[in-house]
Amino acid sequence: MNTTGSDRSSGEFSTVVELSFDRSEIEAVQSEVARELAERGFDESAAFAVRLAIEEALVNGFRHGNGGDLTKKVRFECRINSSSICIEVIDEGPGFNPDGVPDPTHESNLETPSGRGIMLMKAYMSEVEYLPPGNRVRMSYHRTPA
Repeated sequence: MNTTGSDRSSGEFSTVVELSFDRSEIEAVQSEVARELAERGFDESAAFAVRLAIEEALVNGFRHGNGGDLTKKVRFECRINSSSICIEVIDEGPGFNPDGVPDPTHESNLETPSGRGIMLMKAYMSEVEYLPPGNRVRMSYHRTPA
């Protein structure tokens, strides 16, 4: 795991990390983000949602985007402030068309594991978008006003 920067001077947190396909690196990123969310008063349900989305995005990047090629990296970018978190995950693959992924809730796809990660990210995050050519996902979670 190679961290290229972090800024806490403004009360905001930001980091850019290049990851190898290593479970401990993924868990370290998830733990760091969870700590930063807790420091800013996000509740446990927000932390759960964000951790799940990070897991799905990173694993999809390694498995599908990079095709399981252990020499390729996935870049993780994150910005957290008191009201939201914005995450980008960029793989080294050629990209894909997210509209071409079958709906995992459709009866004909219930036995197929494909597409569940995207569905979970969209269910738990406030916004999820894939940027062309499809090897970069941008997700955000916005705290609901109390």
